Amino acid sequence: MNRRFALKGLVAAAGLAAIAACTPMNSNPTIAEVASSNSDFSTLVAAASAAGLVDTLNSAGPLTVFAPTNAAFDALPAGTVESLLKPENKDQLVAILSYHVVPGNFPASTLVGKRGTLTSAQGGTLHTDGRNGGVKVEGANVTQADIMASNGVIHVIDKVLLPK
Repeated sequence: MNRRFALKGLVAAAGLAAIAACTPMNSNPTIAEVASSNSDFSTLVAAASAAGLVDTLNSAGPLTVFAPTNAAFDALPAGTVESLLKPENKDQLVAILSYHVVPGNFPASTLVGKRGTLTSAQGGTLHTDGRNGGVKVEGANVTQADIMASNGVIHVIDKVLLPK
């Protein structure tokens, strides 16, 4: 009886070890994976891919991304997105997208109730205003805050930010 119990325990432990070996070490998705799984970010994902920034959004971070929705991209003048996605405009696309990324972890709790500035990965300054019941970044409204990823945080915004 004890042998059978020991054998069952050994088989169960081996099964759990096999399952654990197949499970990723970090089960939380990266910023790129979160964006890719959300249809509201399909334009952002296509742009990040065209710009060669997917590896950056999969990096260890931490990063804070102010992520414009498809509707935000659609609000740009006609033909803008199509033009930016052309290979000859890659440098401009990289500059625009990296303007939306801030090195460091800045959840909404660090932005609410105050005004401030953040330095983007592009090198520009982003002005934030967390007063009056919401958070704005360069005039864009944060419509959903604190989408957590393994390598940082995403804040959904309603406007594409253009570097100055």
